[in-house]
Amino acid sequence: MPTFQFEAIDAATGKEIRDTVDAANEAEAQATIRSMGYMVTKLKARKAKAAAGGGKGGRKPGRSFAIGGVSTKELTMFTRQLSILQDAGLPILRSLKILADMQKPGRLKNSLLDVCDEIEGGATLSEAFSKSPKAFDRLYCNMIRAGEAGGALEVILRRLAEFMERSQALKRKVKGAMVYPIVVVMVAVGILAFIMISIVPQFKKIFDDFGSELPPMTQTLINVSNLTANYWYLIPLIPIGISLIIRAIKLIPYGRFGWDLFTLKMVIFGQLVEKNILSRAARTLGTLLASGVPILEALNITKETSGNMMFERLFQKTSDSIRDGESISKPLKVHSIPPFNVVALLFWTAFVPGVGALLYLTRYKKPVVDSLVVNMVDVGEESGELDTMLYKVADVYDEEVAVLTESLTSLMEPLLIIFLGGAVGFIVVALFMPLIKLINDLS
Repeated sequence: MPTFQFEAIDAATGKEIRDTVDAANEAEAQATIRSMGYMVTKLKARKAKAAAGGGKGGRKPGRSFAIGGVSTKELTMFTRQLSILQDAGLPILRSLKILADMQKPGRLKNSLLDVCDEIEGGATLSEAFSKSPKAFDRLYCNMIRAGEAGGALEVILRRLAEFMERSQALKRKVKGAMVYPIVVVMVAVGILAFIMISIVPQFKKIFDDFGSELPPMTQTLINVSNLTANYWYLIPLIPIGISLIIRAIKLIPYGRFGWDLFTLKMVIFGQLVEKNILSRAARTLGTLLASGVPILEALNITKETSGNMMFERLFQKTSDSIRDGESISKPLKVHSIPPFNVVALLFWTAFVPGVGALLYLTRYKKPVVDSLVVNMVDVGEESGELDTMLYKVADVYDEEVAVLTESLTSLMEPLLIIFLGGAVGFIVVALFMPLIKLINDLS
């Protein structure tokens, strides 16, 4: 017997009803629905193929082939649009269908169509979102669940959109600031490689014709040129190889912990990484608490979204301490001191030759959460405005990340110029010294 999906209005309460009914035909379905005391507003037959997940290539109708997840930009725009539609008073299913029709073919459109099917089947919005984890992560689903429970879904959606917009803006700012030095480095390496492979060998032929003994500086340059010309393919392979080694080490939890500690304590860039994580964690935790998510659940979600094992360890220890009846500020202070890690020591030794080990031993005990965060969290707990204080912490670190990024960019520019100028100067001097010696000998 065919199954019909319907939308109707309860004649007694005026409430909107969405359900299914089995009937031989549409007329019988309408009669059945009216006998239940409902006024039918929409009725359609559910196709057996669609219900069984059929369609072209085993795909449901309307879905397209998609690889990967949903970009932050797409999800942010969708959340903002959904919050606007909810503020306007549209039913959630209708809002989702409108937004699904607006999307380009891809993961998000497929996920929204699946969400619509789940809701039509009787699932809540958070339950429907949770069945599409590639599009909607745990943070997203829990905030939606909190909004449903508190009857303030439009407020939660707006807050979630603002959270993602702030995070995206900070990420764009950091990436934008890093583009210039990366491009300069790549151009510099390309120029130096061209000089070593094409220019220096021509001078070497001239020097060989002279038959005179070359100065040590010139001989060093020629040796480097020979190595570059013979093994030029190693120039791109070396960074790729280093990246693969790091990824292999990170497959082991202890190795990943060591790498994460190394990134937090790096000279120059360590502060940027640390403050960026603190900003994101504080804003995530504050948003979850403001949305009504329990503190333990909020800490677990924040732990999963931190992206650094040191902070994952910190939030886990904090969660365990709260279960034992302690406040949140005390474990944040106690457990923010990193433990000694051999892998981190090896990374320091490899990336900072000579003094790396000493630098690590002098820096590794520095807390990853400073007293500012601990004191503001403590004040927030005492005043009952922990979420507000966490927002302020996030704002402070957002500003510090922006200032630090600009400072590093300003610092790297002259350093790169000095490096490139020094390298070119060395090459020029090394090439002209034999020529000057030859001229002096001839005179």
